[in-house]
Amino acid sequence: MNGQSNQPFIVRAHGEIDLDTAPSLRRALATALESHREVVLDLSEVTFMDCAGLGALVRARNQADRCGARLVLRGAGRCVVRLLKLTGLHRRLAVEP
Repeated sequence: MNGQSNQPFIVRAHGEIDLDTAPSLRRALATALESHREVVLDLSEVTFMDCAGLGALVRARNQADRCGARLVLRGAGRCVVRLLKLTGLHRRLAVEP
């Protein structure tokens, strides 16, 4: 974990996470995971997420696993939590209130 900070880094998402916006979220998470041991994704202002958003989360989780970091999802609203449960990803991703 060379060069990784011990301080959690917060990435804030807002609005819709879909085919148009997922790539920028994916890049933000990848950059944060390169330099921090813990990255918190604040989803409290997310109103919608589709499979592209789920893909960004899975990709970030895989990167976190490879580099010994931790990805935490925080503040997910009802629609996001429902999607995570429907896909079973709530068991693979750290989801906190």
